[in-house]
Amino acid sequence: MMRKVYSNIDQIVGNVITVKADDVKYGELAEVKSSHGTSLAEVIRLASEEVSLQVFSGGRGISTGDEVRFLGRSMQVSFSENLLGRIFTGGGQPRDNGPALSENMIEIGGPSVNPAKRIIPRNMIRTGIPMIDVFNSLVESQKLPIFSVSGEPYNALLARIAMQAEVDIIILGGCGLKYDDYLYFKDTLEEGGALSRTIFFVHTAADPIVECLQVPDLCLAVAENFGLQGKRVLVLLTDMTNFSDALKEIAITMEQVPSNRGYPGDLYSQLASRYEKAVDFEGAGSVTILAVTTMPGDDVTHPVPDNTGYITEGQFYLRNSRIEPFGSLSRLKQLVNDKTRDDHRALMDGMIKLYAQFKETLEKKAMGFRMSDWDTKLLKYGERFEHDLMDLSVNVPLEEALDIGWEILSDCFDRQETGLRTELLDKFWPAPD
Repeated sequence: MMRKVYSNIDQIVGNVITVKADDVKYGELAEVKSSHGTSLAEVIRLASEEVSLQVFSGGRGISTGDEVRFLGRSMQVSFSENLLGRIFTGGGQPRDNGPALSENMIEIGGPSVNPAKRIIPRNMIRTGIPMIDVFNSLVESQKLPIFSVSGEPYNALLARIAMQAEVDIIILGGCGLKYDDYLYFKDTLEEGGALSRTIFFVHTAADPIVECLQVPDLCLAVAENFGLQGKRVLVLLTDMTNFSDALKEIAITMEQVPSNRGYPGDLYSQLASRYEKAVDFEGAGSVTILAVTTMPGDDVTHPVPDNTGYITEGQFYLRNSRIEPFGSLSRLKQLVNDKTRDDHRALMDGMIKLYAQFKETLEKKAMGFRMSDWDTKLLKYGERFEHDLMDLSVNVPLEEALDIGWEILSDCFDRQETGLRTELLDKFWPAPD
């Protein structure tokens, strides 16, 4: 079908142009021809005949007499095994000097999966990181944010998970990445041999802002199709605050009435529509989402982490280069940690209780209280716990991490002081050397 061409642009504000057009859908793509060449644009508002489009390459060089041709479809991405090992921009174009892919095009940004097609999460994803595997197990089809402040090694953590997570495919989405971080991910995955099972969609801070908004949709559309083919897919996104800031910037350009701290009023539904793509398909694979959300000023009441917390199934807090045991919560861990090893759940609870007592003892020590024998044991225990299990450089399988937990307990306490059940102590307490 021939699409109409419009050659009268009514308004140009930043990256947003407005034309009068009919028979156009929200999210539809258009081509804008200017003296600088042809750029794609996406419909972001419909008001009667007035159509507002976000121009991918920006509004610079566009004049009111330039041509706009609507394509009659929304943004699409190629889907096949050929995506594996490749790196693309937020517009779906190759960033790795490889060939452009055009076979089997699928639309992005569709609805989330019908709940009737989902099954209850029941499988654990092992990562080799004790603070996740032992204390806050990641569950297949879960949606979890990593709350962090700037400067924490959240991208290093995501790279570790990308290398080690026991899944079939990793899809890594970068929103507003610094170029150094992009190279870090690329080099780490190449050196670790994990690039062959990874698909990378990267929007750097220098790229058009509209591509930032498309990164999660590209990642999740591809993930969903691999999931339907029976693959276990882990989607890693960084950073959803940059994604939200891109929403905010476009909302300001559109002169929308701002909500909390200038963010658009639909921030919650924009975030939820992405996170709700996490799914375990009946009779097929799954999509699991782990997304970094940086908290400006370490403020968990900031609109982005605040809204995110209502959508997701818990959160990981990254502080002082560690996943904090307090505040971090994988709400679905109870669905899997009773099937791993007999001692998993009891050891997890027992060690966190003792660590909480260690924190209280640190406060007493800082205030100059006299230390009892029990306090001395707790101080030794806390240091061992932080060094041997909490440190993000610790890289061991779940069973070995549980064994390390028992060794720490036996080095610091007598059996009866741990508060653990006798049958577990009889089975797992290390024999004296």
